Amino acid sequence: MSTRVLICDDSKIARKQLTRVLPTDWDIDVDYAEHGEEALNKISASTFDILFLDLNMPVKDGYETLEALQSFESSPAVIVVSGDIQPKAIQRVKEMGAVAFHKKPASAEELRTLLISLGLFSDEAADRNLDQSTTVIEEKTAAEQFTLNECLQEISNIAMGRAASVLADMLNVFVKLPVPRVNILEVSELQMALDYSVKDDSCSAVSQGFVGSGIAFETLLIFSDSSFPDMAKLLNMTEVIDSVVEVELLMDVSSVLVGPFIDAFGKQLNIDFSHSHPALFAQHAKVADLVNIKKAKWKRTLVVEIVYEVENYQISCDLMMLFTEDSVSVLENLLSYLVEED
Repeated sequence: MSTRVLICDDSKIARKQLTRVLPTDWDIDVDYAEHGEEALNKISASTFDILFLDLNMPVKDGYETLEALQSFESSPAVIVVSGDIQPKAIQRVKEMGAVAFHKKPASAEELRTLLISLGLFSDEAADRNLDQSTTVIEEKTAAEQFTLNECLQEISNIAMGRAASVLADMLNVFVKLPVPRVNILEVSELQMALDYSVKDDSCSAVSQGFVGSGIAFETLLIFSDSSFPDMAKLLNMTEVIDSVVEVELLMDVSSVLVGPFIDAFGKQLNIDFSHSHPALFAQHAKVADLVNIKKAKWKRTLVVEIVYEVENYQISCDLMMLFTEDSVSVLENLLSYLVEED
């Protein structure tokens, strides 16, 4: 009898990538869910042996899904597959019933080894199933087309997990991660996006430029000014928080978040980005002031936005990547090539 597998991930490209690295000699029947609520509905209506579960999803995320599964009389073995590699994230999902954690992007060899170690797949069974066809899986994914936004969202999702892990290790905290937002925005729309993310009346920001292989972008790391006291506490800074200390805090957190993020982002694109030195972009400014500074440079831009929050602390920062218009077509061609190669 075939093993019934459910892959739950809001990213089409992640679902396709995971499907492709499942053992090809495994007799399986694969189904898909775009978020936890859909996965729970399918598990309620039918029997699945294994659930591959992402963590950062809309509607119902991985944590909420694991919590809901605890009330099921019978549930599949859950393997969390996520870009969030924080030790506390891994510990939490195992405490909530996941049998294993596997980082994104999964590799065929590592996943095969994991499945065998968990007793969910065996080479002996695979030998008996060599004649089994897996074309149903390929037919489900081969016709899918991926937009630039979808590809960038998944790449950013993996990169933000790497950056959060560095910050979490350094400060012994848990960083709450959202689903990255990717949009092409006019300047006026950018202000609306910032107003949504930056709740305080004032904020401060650090900017840094990056370029490589015809792709150019700027990062803006925007902090709510109310974050400074808890940022200082976490970094064990005992000085009075004046404007000089604030700049030092901004630069320290910026280096921890932006550096690992861009490193992971570039590795997935096979690009080693050159970069300028980080610079103070604004201090105690209104959101509208940030946008006004940018108006002279562009009217429309591709934006990747990630809002980081530190659990149990009043710390929130908004990481934005602002791509030049010329970079969009380069990105589209590059990502199309990488998806086809995958």
